[in-house]
Amino acid sequence: MTLPAASVIGATQAASAKMADRHTPFIFDDWYVAAFAEDVGPQLLAKTLLGKGIVMYRSADGQVVAMEDRCPHRSMPLSAGELQDDHIVCAYHGMKFNREGDCVHVPSQATCPRSMGVRTYATLERGPLIWIWMGDAATADESRLPPQPWLTSKDWETSKGYMHLKASYVRLHENLLDLTHLSFLHAKSFGTPDYASAAYETEMGEGQFAVMRNVVPTTLPPVWAEPTGLKGVGQAARIVRSQFRSPAMHEVSVSFYDCTLPEESRETFRIRTAHLPTPETATSTHYFVVHGRDFAQHDKAMTQFMHEQLFVAFHEDVTGLALQEEVLARTPANELYEFSVGADGPSVAMRRYVLARAIETQA
Repeated sequence: MTLPAASVIGATQAASAKMADRHTPFIFDDWYVAAFAEDVGPQLLAKTLLGKGIVMYRSADGQVVAMEDRCPHRSMPLSAGELQDDHIVCAYHGMKFNREGDCVHVPSQATCPRSMGVRTYATLERGPLIWIWMGDAATADESRLPPQPWLTSKDWETSKGYMHLKASYVRLHENLLDLTHLSFLHAKSFGTPDYASAAYETEMGEGQFAVMRNVVPTTLPPVWAEPTGLKGVGQAARIVRSQFRSPAMHEVSVSFYDCTLPEESRETFRIRTAHLPTPETATSTHYFVVHGRDFAQHDKAMTQFMHEQLFVAFHEDVTGLALQEEVLARTPANELYEFSVGADGPSVAMRRYVLARAIETQA
């Protein structure tokens, strides 16, 4: 194959430079999942979120406290210390900090230095998730948290899991917006050969990017066919909406039904998956997932089956994106070029939006 001419490479690089990538600064003024609610208790929990060290714990009254994981005295991580009556005691020299981040005790002297303290972060607990505002706590805007009523609704059965992704969160969002890869990367899990070529529509607005794909008729893979009872039905429908909702949330909604039945008499089965990427570093991501369904809510065996099957597929994404990140890391900047195709439209728009917001928050 003949390589693109230098002028073409240059033009392609210029176009790519206008989209978010692994070098794009993080968007701090937004909500990100810090942990599952059950993982935060009356003990110190250390996390790296958006390149920052964070220590969290649950106070005696049940509130989640999050603060910078660094003692302002000599930079010992506070997570190496211990929790005493809702106060963190530094492991190095015993300085004590309250839940507001104020230093309230210095063992070596009678008074604390004025204004000695640790930065704290705003948190919200919603259903199974702990969200953290990584910007200035005073600017925390609850309206920026995407509504997610199904995560707490009794009409939806859910399961959850976590994966450590060795790739940029931007690439994960792109992966989720262009699901044509299901026919290939997920050929052995929940992909089907007809998925990539199925007709699709797009919606693109300020901060909201979605792809709707109707795979009709199709034969469902086992992860969906068995729980819905549509196994062996060659005339099934798979109606998919994949939507970027924020830098920390992507939601996939799918409906399944038997196309051979009249609309008024057929049962529609619905599932939703919240993909929740929180950047750890520029090239690593905390990947939280919550999956739900609105049928057979009390069937624990079905929940376990679907969870296991789904996470086989999600691990395929984790493996594939890590391989992609390795290639990006070893490719010199002056040799890196990537071409986009029609299906990339929403992904390109999303990456441009993320870049614009990153620049805005840096101003």
